[in-house]
Amino acid sequence: MKTALVCGAGGFIGGHLVKRLKAEGFWVRGVDIKFHEYEETVADDFAVGDLRDQSFCRSVIDRHFDEVYQLAADMGGAGYIFTGENDADVMHNSATINLNVLDACHKRNIKRVFYSSSACMYPSHNQEDPDNPLCSEDSAYPAAPDSEYGWEKLFSERLYLAYNRNHGMQCRVARYHNIFGPLGTWRGGKEKAPAALCRKVAVAREGDAIEIWGDGKQTRSFLFIDECIEGTLRLARSAFEGPVNIGSEEMITINGLANMIIDMSGKRISIANIDGPTGVRGRNSDNRLIQQRLGWAPSRPLAAGMRVTYDWVHAQVMRNIAA
Repeated sequence: MKTALVCGAGGFIGGHLVKRLKAEGFWVRGVDIKFHEYEETVADDFAVGDLRDQSFCRSVIDRHFDEVYQLAADMGGAGYIFTGENDADVMHNSATINLNVLDACHKRNIKRVFYSSSACMYPSHNQEDPDNPLCSEDSAYPAAPDSEYGWEKLFSERLYLAYNRNHGMQCRVARYHNIFGPLGTWRGGKEKAPAALCRKVAVAREGDAIEIWGDGKQTRSFLFIDECIEGTLRLARSAFEGPVNIGSEEMITINGLANMIIDMSGKRISIANIDGPTGVRGRNSDNRLIQQRLGWAPSRPLAAGMRVTYDWVHAQVMRNIAA
């Protein structure tokens, strides 16, 4: 039986990844600072602890694993990443986790490690035009991310690839573009735009207006979780080290995304654009490289994934109100 370690298994993407690996017949150990908030883990073993602690990290990487997935990070939505108030924690916490995990894997002679980077590492000056953002993999340098979160991701990409060169590892690096879906954070300040908008629409009454930061004309693409997991596994098991985008090319404005969700709700709700952190003006995945190197790119329409996500967030809101 093949074995896998999922760091960040108590989180949104990690939780889905554990289920996929179990469905493929893997023995899976999950690790996180907390258990999953919305469902019981199906991992064979789950260790709760802090991967910033080197001794704890070594205690969970205590054997050989066929595949290691390093998703653990200090992260959140625009309200957490772009205010500047959390910069030191974001950089210190995530970098420490990556340093510890990679060192422990190297000392256990674990070769195959997947690392989830982010589209936030792309230069902000290439993302000023909301209609024509440049996010091809070769546009990463000269580096100029719009947040310290992006700078830490860029550093960690280089760290994993340096271990490939210097220690003969087979690390794989993906740049995720706005992953969304059910079983993700939908309140509390660390939620991403799709879940936040689903929550706002779900709690709104007829005739209400939901608030959206900025003018709403900023653009993004959003990738449904099932597509993310498929791309992750294909890259992790390939001969291509990356970095490579894993994201959708279906770009939409934030106001457009909000209106899509409002239509799904069947409510008469308006939008109030207010001041707030927004990040870059435009971002969209460029999937030419992943198609070339892996022969694959995601294809699920945004509306199909948003329908599932809105229904799940709406159910959480109703459950919370009933409680």
